[in-house]
Amino acid sequence: MESKHAGFCYVSDLIEGIYRLMMSNEHLPTNVGNPGEITILEFAERIRKHFENPPPIVFEPLPQDDPKRRCPDITKAKRVLKWEPKVGLEEGLTLTLAYLRRFMRRNRKMEIEQPQICDGGPVVPA
Repeated sequence: MESKHAGFCYVSDLIEGIYRLMMSNEHLPTNVGNPGEITILEFAERIRKHFENPPPIVFEPLPQDDPKRRCPDITKAKRVLKWEPKVGLEEGLTLTLAYLRRFMRRNRKMEIEQPQICDGGPVVPA
């Protein structure tokens, strides 16, 4: 089985890089992202470690035209923008999963507390 590689960049780092690029005088393509490359399988395994009963990893065939490696060269961003990512993969995963857990709890609570309106009458969630 072929493995796919990628670099994962935490959203705050990516926004900072894009912002610095927008505010600069640079008008040519400039990569922002995280050059720390891992396989998608390793990424999935790291995510699974954050759960008590993680679901199995499902393997699907890769699209034929999809690049096998996605690792940005951020040399130009470092030089021109004085930018590089600060949040590591484990820290980013921890922050992302904590956010998603809060989001899911909040939405579940809203579904329970706020009846939905359908056809003019309230619908009580099951």
